[in-house]
Amino acid sequence: MQILWDLKEGVVKQVVEGFGESKPAYTTVATVLNVLEKKGFVSRRKIGNTNLFSPAVSKTEYTKVQFSSLLKNYFNGSFPKMATFFARENNLGMEELEEMLKLTGNELNKENKK
Repeated sequence: MQILWDLKEGVVKQVVEGFGESKPAYTTVATVLNVLEKKGFVSRRKIGNTNLFSPAVSKTEYTKVQFSSLLKNYFNGSFPKMATFFARENNLGMEELEEMLKLTGNELNKENKK
């Protein structure tokens, strides 16, 4: 998705080239784009025999869906379990966790004022 957001619109070959040196197979990228289209994340426009793909959702919308899915499917809907997992895996200290709580509190306060 990141490559497609950067391109704004592109064909499969352009998306493959966006991976740099670690290019996946053309057919793999085509399959992923088709799946993303079925899920409503990507739209397709046909120009002759060519499929032109573009993002159908913003990064924020996509991130929200992906994190919600991660939370539900891997952490049984428990945000504390997910946060603990990421804190442990990234060796976060108490200072960093306190900063995270502070930032979260600030964001929640902004939302409540709307």
